[in-house]
Amino acid sequence: MISTLSKTLGALLIAASALPLSAMAQANDYPNKPISFIVPYGAGGGADSRSRQIGQRLSEKLGKPVIVENKPGAGGNIGTEFIARAKADGYTIGMGNFAPLAVNKALFGKLNYDPATDLVPVVAIEQGPLVLCVPTNSPYKTVADVVKAAKAQPGSLTFGSGGIGGTHHLSGELFKQVAGIDMIHVPYKSGSAATTDLLGGQVNMMFEQMYSAMPNIKAGKVRPLAITSAKRSAQLPDVPTFGEVGFGKVVVNNWQGIVAPKGTPRPIVDKLNKAVNEILQEPKIREFIVEQSNDPLGGTPEDFAKLIAAESAKWSQVVKQGNITP
Repeated sequence: MISTLSKTLGALLIAASALPLSAMAQANDYPNKPISFIVPYGAGGGADSRSRQIGQRLSEKLGKPVIVENKPGAGGNIGTEFIARAKADGYTIGMGNFAPLAVNKALFGKLNYDPATDLVPVVAIEQGPLVLCVPTNSPYKTVADVVKAAKAQPGSLTFGSGGIGGTHHLSGELFKQVAGIDMIHVPYKSGSAATTDLLGGQVNMMFEQMYSAMPNIKAGKVRPLAITSAKRSAQLPDVPTFGEVGFGKVVVNNWQGIVAPKGTPRPIVDKLNKAVNEILQEPKIREFIVEQSNDPLGGTPEDFAKLIAAESAKWSQVVKQGNITP
């Protein structure tokens, strides 16, 4: 009996000690076939272009094709769920974004995936602020002008967005809550559609991502009032932060990074993390990011996990306080 028990325990110990070695062997052999890189948004947007830039370099660095696939819909939920449900072997990874990782669980109430338990953060890629813009012929020259008008006629001003739950929308909701004003949210099917109506004067204002806003700012088609970063942007040195105009809690960054299905072996996660951190140090990639007024991030998987957790707590509160629903 004792001999049998000893043999069983010995076999279990041998099996347990072999697990890390097996995972290491997996990582050493990884990748040995193409990797699918899922983008939960449509082609041509910021998430898509950055995924293709990173994916191309990752392919060159790892020696196997990285195939970018767009799976848009439901505010990023469809593509993110696809990543979460994929086999956890490192051959399906994808871009994890602000809304599906930090907002949509609070917004939709129930998702078919849980960002906290069904995905593993690999590495943060970038983050960048938004800028509040009005048409050039708008009577509002400052944030104070907007607040004054909104308080004089509650519910009369409108702000556009690329859809419910994104940074365009939630920047406006946070501004409303901090400033104590009432404005009407007008969601569009895309950020570009919202921008078109901003230029046409169909909406009073819009919190735009910097890469999208800059061409129209430079062309004199819109007027920037304030930026959602903690400090001024080098690209817009004359535009104040919301903190400078009295609304210090209006700090918003749109961010994204690579995620994988939960259970992906840690050595594979570490291999991907190391490769992407090296890519983010390359001058050309940094130029792609910085020219869109974003900051390259990088760091460990744990760094990205902390960012997601902090943002989830912040935006869940904003969604709850604003009683925001799809």
